[in-house]
Parts: sequence; structure tokens; C-alpha cells
Amino acid sequence: MGGAMALTLAALAYPGMLGLDKVTTDQSRIIANTQWGPLTEQDRDFVVKVRAAGLWEYPLGQIGLQKGSSKGVKTASEHLVDGHAALDASCRKIAPMLNITLPNIASPQQEGFVTQLKGETGKQFDTDFANILRMTHGSIFNTIAKIRSTTKNSLVRALADQANDTVLDHITVMEKTGLVDFDQTLFNQTTPPKLPQSDLTPPPPAAGQPEVVLAPPPTATSTPLDLSGLTGGGPAGAAAPGPSPSAG
Repeated sequence: MGGAMALTLAALAYPGMLGLDKVTTDQSRIIANTQWGPLTEQDRDFVVKVRAAGLWEYPLGQIGLQKGSSKGVKTASEHLVDGHAALDASCRKIAPMLNITLPNIASPQQEGFVTQLKGETGKQFDTDFANILRMTHGSIFNTIAKIRSTTKNSLVRALADQANDTVLDHITVMEKTGLVDFDQTLFNQTTPPKLPQSDLTPPPPAAGQPEVVLAPPPTATSTPLDLSGLTGGGPAGAAAPGPSPSAG
């Protein structure tokens, strides 16, 4: 990739698919006790950011289906639409159970990806598409594992399991395009730029705004979480849900 491409990636792509970043000094702080286990700031942010990821990657997948000039990019686009429709349904399912407010718009940083790629065509589109998405998914992979290994909330654990599978699938299909520049991608993953918090945070929905729904494709293979085994499955004596935590 050229220097301009590298600068664009460095400026836009980190911290990745879910956009997780520390907004307080202690994200392990419990903000609500629920029947599925305590909910921390980190847990809440994870659910919000999974939702935000779909709000830019799902439409980008739709764009890729139209503008992609290679079979690999079109296949990767199908996976984006399919995977994020299912993840979105899971977020919308568990958010009201945990009193989490979900955004309807991705962060300004994430919207920047979509704006950039909308303006590109041909090989440039294919190359930037594969490299941006490979880097964003790669940068969040370890974060998902951390959430999965540390959360005490069974709903958040279930979402982390699904997100882990989806991210690994998306990493794989981006690599199969044959367009990923691994040296540049890994460099940008490990040397993120400093961005203002306002660029990393999806805005809360406007009062009364209908919830955006990412519809599954007709040929969907991914499915939302089945929570039947988790409902009411918290530890004995768990406290009732606490005050509604804000999505920030």
C-alpha cells in the first residue's frame, strides 16, 4: 500500500471493530447488579460497542456487495452483513434485559470508514476495504477475549462468545482476499494514534427515535443468541437489576 493509504488507516482505524477504549479509570466498577450477574462499566461498553460496530460494518458490507471488484471482497461483504445482523439482534435482545441504552449511529471514527470507502472504486476500494477491516478486527480480537475471561455477567459472556466467532470469521475472509498488507496492518494495530474521546464514542439515540434494526440477509447462516438457558440463570441470591446504566 502507498503512504497515503497507511496514513488513512492510522488516522481512522484504531481502536477497531468495537471501538473499546477506557473512559474511566476503573472500568471494573460495578454499575448494576442483575440476575445474570454484576454488570461493570466494561461490560456495558462492550455491548454498546458491539452494536456500534454493526452500524458501520453492516452498511459497509452492503457497499462491498455493490462495489467490490473481486470475488474475495464480495464474499467478505456477505460475511459482514450476515455476521453483524445476528450480532445486532443479540445486542438488541440483551440490552433491555440489562437496562443498556444502545446507539443508532456509529462513532465519528467509524463513520469515517464508510465515508472514505464510499468515495473509492475498483482495486483501491478492494484494497482499502480488506486492510481497514482486517486491522480493525485484528485490533479487537484480544479485547473480546479479555471480556470473555473476566466478565461475571452470563449475558455478556454469551455475547462475547458470539462476537469472538464473528470476528475470527471476518479476519479469515479478509485474509482470503489476498489483499492484506500484514506489515502495515500489524504496525497500525500496535501503534494506534491518539484520538479525542468524541471521535470514539457513538452518540446516544435521540429521544423517541425508533431503534435501527439490521435486517438479516435472505441467505443468513448466522443466528442470534438463544438465551433460554440463561434467563434467570444468575447465581443464587443475586440482587435485582439496579438503576438503568446509561450508554454514555
